[in-house]
Amino acid sequence: MEKYLERLSELYPSIAAASTEVINLQAILNLPKGTEHFLTDIHGEYEAFSHVLKNGSGSVKRKIDDVFANTMSARDKQTLATLIYYPREKIERIKKEEPNMDDWYKIMLYRLIEISKGAASKYTRSKVRKALPKDFAYVIEELITEKQGMMDKESYYASIISTIIRIGRAEEFIVALCELIQRLTVDHLHIVGDIYDRGPGPHIIMDKLMEHHSIDIQWGNHDVLWMGAAAGQKCCIANVIRICARYGNLDILEDGYGINLLPLATFSWKKYAKDPCECFKLKGQGEERPQETELNMKMHKAISIIQFKVEGQISQEYPEFGFERRNFLHLIDYNEGEITIDGEEYSLLDDYFPTIDPENPYALSEEEEHIMNRLVSAFQNCEKLQCHMRFLLNKGSLFKIYNSNLLYHGCVPLDEEGNFKSVVVDGKRYKGRALYEILESYVRKGFFAVDQREKELGKNLMWYIWQGENSPLFAKDKMATFERYFLAEEELHKEKKNPYYNFLENEAVMNKILTEFGLSTERSHIINGHIPVKTKNGENPIKCNGKVLVIDGGFSKAYQKETGIAGYTLIYNSYGLILAAHEPFESTEAAIEKEKDIHSDSVIVKRVVSRKTVGDTDVGKELRERIEDLEALLAAYRSGTIIEKV
Repeated sequence: MEKYLERLSELYPSIAAASTEVINLQAILNLPKGTEHFLTDIHGEYEAFSHVLKNGSGSVKRKIDDVFANTMSARDKQTLATLIYYPREKIERIKKEEPNMDDWYKIMLYRLIEISKGAASKYTRSKVRKALPKDFAYVIEELITEKQGMMDKESYYASIISTIIRIGRAEEFIVALCELIQRLTVDHLHIVGDIYDRGPGPHIIMDKLMEHHSIDIQWGNHDVLWMGAAAGQKCCIANVIRICARYGNLDILEDGYGINLLPLATFSWKKYAKDPCECFKLKGQGEERPQETELNMKMHKAISIIQFKVEGQISQEYPEFGFERRNFLHLIDYNEGEITIDGEEYSLLDDYFPTIDPENPYALSEEEEHIMNRLVSAFQNCEKLQCHMRFLLNKGSLFKIYNSNLLYHGCVPLDEEGNFKSVVVDGKRYKGRALYEILESYVRKGFFAVDQREKELGKNLMWYIWQGENSPLFAKDKMATFERYFLAEEELHKEKKNPYYNFLENEAVMNKILTEFGLSTERSHIINGHIPVKTKNGENPIKCNGKVLVIDGGFSKAYQKETGIAGYTLIYNSYGLILAAHEPFESTEAAIEKEKDIHSDSVIVKRVVSRKTVGDTDVGKELRERIEDLEALLAAYRSGTIIEKV
């Protein structure tokens, strides 16, 4: 302890310094708790994600209402909110309509300053100062800091604002204030999995997340799939390309990450020249030209066949994964165009397989082997992709405990009786929290392990996490990819969910999960994504009397017909938990031009009796520990054990 206090004394070399820090930390404990924002299952929908990030799931509007209440019309409040979300774009449109911009600048500056004061009031001056934009830090601090005892405050502030307008800096100053409000309105962002796949902009979302001031990420199975691809795992690479092809998003790979797909395109066009590839139509097609669509469909089929082959190879190498039952190529009668599954014969919807050797169906052809080797090299050597994956590794995990809430993407695997399911990983059995921890350790080993066996197992476990029956992130008995492409029988398409989802309203089981992760069964919540909540069918995202919140409501456009909405998000502020259900986002253009926000119906899940403070949070716990250490240092100074460095 004395050595630790000696080190601490280097930071606080005197009684005065240590005492000042204790006073500061004690004051912070009594500030209101910062607002947390939870998003999940974004699935590449960049525009909707960006808008929800800007509006803080309604937090910005609530701040405007708090500040201006009934003193401003609803229309003016909406205009102000749109300005805060898109300051540069909104100013450009206002300039075309407004005859006297100086007056408009003055009104908006006063309004934005008032909102900035409100947003900054729950933070220390030091924290606000760190959030201030560099170019205007001093001026903004002057404007949002109350000057007690000043005789002519109004004249002082008016003089600053007039000068800003006169010297032509009003527009940049407005942008700076709007960005400050966005930053201060939400203190911390949680992404509860699945940034990748389906939508067109996961790479843009990743760039945006890397700029965020305070964030954590719980990996989803789609994120781990991309992590496996970046690590060079062939099954993951094939799945990533197949999904991009299926949703018409190969641009993500080619333009977003600079991965060369020309060898695959050339191979696909040659091998499937006479094949219409009808079973491989694209989902959510845009305005592609017919020839481009035809090529995408051929690439879609080519990479799917390659996927089935490499998955067959790895499943034989790792029988403990349980994937051998998902291999179908050896069950096909290539002459008759039929397949036998569990003793039943089925006709294939597509029986053209020019690249499969019936005698050795899981072997890649020489061309396929060449393509896959080039793709492995491309994924492993893509600087931007590797940068994004390092960010996921740095900020991410399979689960997170934060302010007494348990965050994970999928489920805690259970058996039919509601007990934790035991899963074999590398010859040992794990369940509950231990299963999460061992799988996370292997994800990291897949990137960083020195031992090659451990590294290879880590890479292959990322593929298992993507679609394994007992994977906590997949949470289904199978991924029916082959059946959906090649078989008409819908009963074969069904994917049975893990029993976990049958127990979401069972308080005893949910309490068992909270206890397993070391949380209070009275004050804690499980925050969950992954399985879309079908709101249009009357399903409620609030489960188990508010103990469990399933906040995947269909951010992805591909799910919105199924869910009836465009996603749930969650806000946890000093007053409690607020769940927002969002309608579909039209476009950024409509949000600016028509001032159309995402309409959200908010439901208060839990309202606290007394407003939560920093002292009630995990940060508060850390601050108390620091206060204890500093008080021990003060005692050491006063007893003479440690000498002040004055």
